[in-house]
Amino acid sequence: MDKRAKRLTSILIIISFTLVLTSAVAPDNRDFKMSRNYQIFSSVFRELSEFYVDSTDVDVAFDNAVEGLLSGYDPYTEYIPEEELTDFKYITTGEYAGIGAMISRRGNSIFVTEPYEHMPAQKAGVRFGDEIVEIDGEKMEGREVSYASSKLRGQPNTEVVLLLRREGQKKLLKIKVKRELIVMDQVQYAGMVAPETGYIYLYSFTDKAFQEVRRATEQLKAQGATRLILDLRGNGGGLLTEAVSICNLFVNKGEIIVSTRGRVPTWDRIYRTMRAPLDVEMPLVVLTNNGSASSSEIVAGALQDLDRAVIVGSRTYGKGLVQTTREVAYNGMLKVTTAKYYIPSGRCIQAIDYTNRNEDGSVGRIPDSLTTVFVTRHGREVRDGGGIKPDVEVQVPELSNLSMQLMLDNHIADYANLYSRQHTSIAPPRDFSLTEEDYKSFKAFVSQRGVDYNLRSRQEMKNLKKLLEYEGFMASAKEEYEALERKISKDLNHDLDLFRPEIERLLRQEIVLRYYYQKGELEASVIDDECVAEAVRILSDKARYQAILHLDR
Repeated sequence: MDKRAKRLTSILIIISFTLVLTSAVAPDNRDFKMSRNYQIFSSVFRELSEFYVDSTDVDVAFDNAVEGLLSGYDPYTEYIPEEELTDFKYITTGEYAGIGAMISRRGNSIFVTEPYEHMPAQKAGVRFGDEIVEIDGEKMEGREVSYASSKLRGQPNTEVVLLLRREGQKKLLKIKVKRELIVMDQVQYAGMVAPETGYIYLYSFTDKAFQEVRRATEQLKAQGATRLILDLRGNGGGLLTEAVSICNLFVNKGEIIVSTRGRVPTWDRIYRTMRAPLDVEMPLVVLTNNGSASSSEIVAGALQDLDRAVIVGSRTYGKGLVQTTREVAYNGMLKVTTAKYYIPSGRCIQAIDYTNRNEDGSVGRIPDSLTTVFVTRHGREVRDGGGIKPDVEVQVPELSNLSMQLMLDNHIADYANLYSRQHTSIAPPRDFSLTEEDYKSFKAFVSQRGVDYNLRSRQEMKNLKKLLEYEGFMASAKEEYEALERKISKDLNHDLDLFRPEIERLLRQEIVLRYYYQKGELEASVIDDECVAEAVRILSDKARYQAILHLDR
């Protein structure tokens, strides 16, 4: 059987499985409809592939067919072909075989964005900002990141030869890198952020998350931590069982953390804590934002419902759906949503109802007015739908358009590369700061390269002018308008000074990354992190902490 026939069979099996799954409790006439539609699809597809006037790419047609089939469900239900299972395994285990570096595309070229500390690329001498000209003799110009990434991966202990172009050097560099099994740390940083206050940043919920959080907590307690901040911001989730185990570190054995319910009752489950806890008394704050989803929301939501932790930050994403993986033909996999999960108060925090779509097929978030009130263990009101709302909300200011553009155009990253070539070492992450001369050097660097940006206020000024002209006020307000326009006129040198605090913060973190890698960057970032500062204030004020959780009643 050739590849195309195999893929057709595989996709038809997926369609069959999906239809059978959705009809588990349906009447018999649905079985007939499914069988009929299955045959129609197969027949139409074969006729098109045989007789359509232009040649057709069967693989692309297959992909479009599957995408169309699954588009009516939710974005988490997806078909994973055999060639993409390595990436899926990485999501659940944090492991892959390769060189241990993050790469990106700029223009038509592939660059090393970040080599990871103590991993093959870094040990072999690959640096931040190196352009990958060739991989094993194959030119990378015009290639996609996914293609280059696949070439860098391979069996452990095999070698890959990189031809690199490094800024400031005329000759290309040829470097051999021996691939290894790359195991990414889930706790990317843990340390003391204030007297008696420990901090843990958890990146994801792979099968190693619980053990790493436990080990980090034990180490912080040994360093004198009597209170803890668990940072789940930007953590998109992972394994549900790891979320339950992490909650178990801080709540007693036998507590219900989450339950799952779906269309197939025999698949419904209740997840309880199964071990003796590590510490049920240590004051605890969990940090969240819109990037906290799935398992992050289970941890934050369960600890909120049990009044075990204060949640600080911004509202979470709102993913209350559970996926199950099912093997399909030819080593493919179907990841399908099979249930919703409910945290201890009984609420489901799913923010989007994918079963009720608008006429154009779009979906929207469930408004707060349509959500239901639930109560925590101590009687605090919480709501379902819309994610986890923090007990203490912290508004994080948005970056200016200038700062965003400096990042997007790689001005900040490129200057950090230049800085690292000119300085052999810097102070430790918490002590490092830019001098006045350093920032002047950066301004000159950016001015020479130029940066195209627009401030929101200037765009609003244009809109205001149109409105004043339309309503007939422009003549009388012309002088005031032009004075204001001059004040906010585009001046790169002025704006680099105006937004210096946020630009300098980004620069400092990027430079620290070059010397102390990912852990150092995180250590540097907590210094002026308002969410971390608020968490420290709450944990340092026993009365306030207890009042938030109603522990004083």
